[in-house]
Amino acid sequence: MEESLSTGGLTDIINTFELKRADIRTYSPLALAHIGDSVYEQIIRTIVISKGNVSPNRLHKATVKYVNAKTQALIITKIMDLLSEDELNQFRRGKNSSPGHKAKNSGLSEYLKATGFETLVGYLYMTNQYSRILELCKIGLGMVEV
Repeated sequence: MEESLSTGGLTDIINTFELKRADIRTYSPLALAHIGDSVYEQIIRTIVISKGNVSPNRLHKATVKYVNAKTQALIITKIMDLLSEDELNQFRRGKNSSPGHKAKNSGLSEYLKATGFETLVGYLYMTNQYSRILELCKIGLGMVEV
């Protein structure tokens, strides 16, 4: 990969598409969870694909081990003590939201914790704290076995 390529972060997206920066405090926890889910999945997919060129089916199976409510709930449980008060508040906002449905393969408690995790990731992403997302994911992934 070329060194001159952009990192593809939030600022690059905002600048390229000339987007207006909104006040993050006005975002609902489920809106943050929506983007957080995508950011977390991109991290996992990057990790999975870096392990080698394999069939799409094997890539998918490796990805869904980590991108599911059960694993995300486990990760947030393991890293909870590392979160700042602000980060804990964002997690709680997501966990206490009413998503209107639940995941196919998890209980409500796991699903709400996963939504809280996704809300936290979305909040960190939208506040340009990508390195913090990576730090928390690396620690959390290192603490879970799937």
